[in-house]
Amino acid sequence: MTKIMTLGVFLSVLSGCGSVSTVLQLDADAARNLRKQKTYCQSIPRIYSGLAFDFCILNAPPNPAGFMVPLVLLDLPLSAAFDTLSLPYTIYRQAADGNLSIYWRRDGY
Repeated sequence: MTKIMTLGVFLSVLSGCGSVSTVLQLDADAARNLRKQKTYCQSIPRIYSGLAFDFCILNAPPNPAGFMVPLVLLDLPLSAAFDTLSLPYTIYRQAADGNLSIYWRRDGY
């Protein structure tokens, strides 16, 4: 039972990880997550996108609950490690697709 609870906690923490949100999810899902936070970022690079995701969350209006900042600060080193491991993939995606847009204009640019 303890192993299952530990795995559940680990997976819930990992699902909030900025790198998981940007590298392993669809672009639209990552953009939607950042729009929910009302970030001021317009786009983020795909290289070290997890760190950029976390910094964009920090660059948003304050959360009334106030618990988001400590979680993001805990996520920064995890995102840095995952982003470093995923560099070959994210370098390719950056060259092929460019930055990940958070807010799309109606004319498609």
